[in-house]
Amino acid sequence: MSAKRAGKASKALGKIERQPGQFFNRELSWLAFNERVLEEAADAATPLLERVKFAAITASNLDEFVMVRIAGLRHSVRDGDTTVDASGLTPQRQLADVSARAHQLVARLYRLVASELLPALAREGIHLSALGDLDAPQRAAVAAYFNDEVLPVLTPLAIDASRPFPMLSSLSLNLALRLAPGPDEKTPRLAIVQVPSRLPRLVRVLGGARKAAGDLSRLGDAPPAGAADPVTFVWLEAIILAHLDVLFPGQTVIESAAIRLSRDAELELDDEGGGSYVEALEEELRQRRRNDVVRLEVEEGVSDGLLAEVAAQVEVGEQDIYRVAGPVDVRALMLLLDVQGFERLRDAPQKPVALLSAFDESQLFDTLEARDLLLHHPYDAFDPVVALVDQAADDPDVLAIKMTLYRPGTDSPIVRALERAADQGKQVTVVVELMARFDEERNIKWARALEESGAHVIYGIRGLKVHAKICLVVRRTARGIRRYVHLGTGNYNHRTARLYVDMGLMTASAGVGVDASAFFNALTGFSDPPRMSHLVMAPTQLRERVLKLIERETRRAQEGQPALIRAKMNSLVDERVIQALYRASNAGVTVQLNVRGICTLRPGVARLSERISVVSIVGRFLEHTRVFHFHNGGQDEVYLSSADWMPRNLDRRIELAFPVDTPDCRRKVLDALDLLFKDSVKGRRLGQDGTWKVPPHPVSESPLSAQQTLYDLARRAFDRREAASVDAIEPITSTLPAGSPRSFPRQNRPPHAGG
Repeated sequence: MSAKRAGKASKALGKIERQPGQFFNRELSWLAFNERVLEEAADAATPLLERVKFAAITASNLDEFVMVRIAGLRHSVRDGDTTVDASGLTPQRQLADVSARAHQLVARLYRLVASELLPALAREGIHLSALGDLDAPQRAAVAAYFNDEVLPVLTPLAIDASRPFPMLSSLSLNLALRLAPGPDEKTPRLAIVQVPSRLPRLVRVLGGARKAAGDLSRLGDAPPAGAADPVTFVWLEAIILAHLDVLFPGQTVIESAAIRLSRDAELELDDEGGGSYVEALEEELRQRRRNDVVRLEVEEGVSDGLLAEVAAQVEVGEQDIYRVAGPVDVRALMLLLDVQGFERLRDAPQKPVALLSAFDESQLFDTLEARDLLLHHPYDAFDPVVALVDQAADDPDVLAIKMTLYRPGTDSPIVRALERAADQGKQVTVVVELMARFDEERNIKWARALEESGAHVIYGIRGLKVHAKICLVVRRTARGIRRYVHLGTGNYNHRTARLYVDMGLMTASAGVGVDASAFFNALTGFSDPPRMSHLVMAPTQLRERVLKLIERETRRAQEGQPALIRAKMNSLVDERVIQALYRASNAGVTVQLNVRGICTLRPGVARLSERISVVSIVGRFLEHTRVFHFHNGGQDEVYLSSADWMPRNLDRRIELAFPVDTPDCRRKVLDALDLLFKDSVKGRRLGQDGTWKVPPHPVSESPLSAQQTLYDLARRAFDRREAASVDAIEPITSTLPAGSPRSFPRQNRPPHAGG
């Protein structure tokens, strides 16, 4: 299938009539989302190391935002684009507003780290110390570490007329230095030392007693009774700064400052050029390292002179300079989560719950013949998904495995199983989406390994990003060829399945299987977009289906029937969908939206959206599920999807939405939605002014955390299944009357015994 053919099926549905005040700005809405992430870091009720994690996530999110979204606005301004967006802002106005708010967010982040998180860590026995706070044995250990591990990796780079400013990598940490003028020079010289990215940014110092002096010591009292032994870290750049005389012998360092550059990270592939798609992507990734600088971060105490020199060399203006009051790049604090012995500072462990018994999982094909499975990760374990591919790889009756893969992660058991299946001669087809931002190089590596094992690897579709999550297993049985399908809202990644909230459906439905085959045939061949009776595909059908379902609820409301639309997604940006929701609200439809990130819809506005409410949950797990629920006159229609309601998902990506038809599976989805809209702990409500707040709940009601409640429900359901699995033991004799019931211990039940 080509992007051209797909595009014809997703034509614009008429001009959108924009009215002032109908939409929030997308970029400012994204920053509001990251502010909600930062609020989790500021929440004293959150365990300390989890707060540190949220602070690091805030910083990481900002990196991507700057390199992609701000870079895009810079391109628009440079190209002279004056088109206004849905909120009425030109690119130039957006860039000014977004930059100002990003600076405010960075300032809040560093104030939180410096004034709350680091002192709190010190009180708990985790010290990030200055070298002057160490005792003599510790300083000797640091010096030895520098000489043995750090010095061999360092490369001091002097800059003068014959040696230009180096091409510094995006997001790499560097030290900018001013050296005293030489005998024949009048002005200080500039030098750069790159902090090695392959070495740990936080260096743990062992041995010796902490010196009872210095700012960090005064902030930290003795750790609580029963706590782990204190640990001490020093910053790697501080170690390097303490040994500059080794790098520049005989020279005087006047000043130093840590700096970090962020470069434009957008990829622009030329689809018309020669060579393979993979080669084009590899070349573009090499070019990314030389792209324009869009942000310069520098320590707050840097002199105006040194900053002006560096800014001139990397060609950034004042708007793109971020002075930070603390260590540059606080993502490094994420390393503290691996420190052993401080479990009390983390969330209590929550192990995913087994949805199937060991027997049912070992006989997965028979289990799926008996019933559909609705998996809700990370509350339900990801094991059945891995088992599907694992068993398919080794089952001699399996003829083919077809999958889409996007971000499977490192050391993926699914990729290993696919390689094993291909080695055994099975037909293995994998549609790999290489364009997974910042994972492109990793994707190329494992995709080529799959090719070498004998799998057919399709490197995406030109012009369309393959974002659908689907696995199809074709198997020969006594009843003929059968298809087993897994469809999901999230990636086939066994690690993130423990951190991201996603849903997946496993089924042996003949109709879904036929659609799945048609879907893969369209991707791997040159056929027209497939006609499917169960699955809904973007960009050919999904936009139209969503709009029709919204319009159906609108008509029901106009006819005086109860009407309800509920939807959960990562982002809501699409103007046509939002306009349809506004019309539904005005017709009397109750619209409840659960949007984790960007939301450009403005709720609660009279005569526009007064029946629309928006909730966002940022909690322990990353909410990633996409669910669409339409009341349909009491005949609830429920879809899960890989797609958000955004133009890129509906028009420029290959996505899938799929119905949840089995009553018990559908009930599980609806019950989860109920809780997500009732969350009174993490559920922030969006106001018509663009602010997000957790509304106060009545004193008479207990606080409800949706994520914790969903885990508790999954655990209780598992306990009930385990308790019911031990049946009464009855001796089976030759005199047992024909047709009498027989009881089996759970592990010995035949495949269709249920459970």
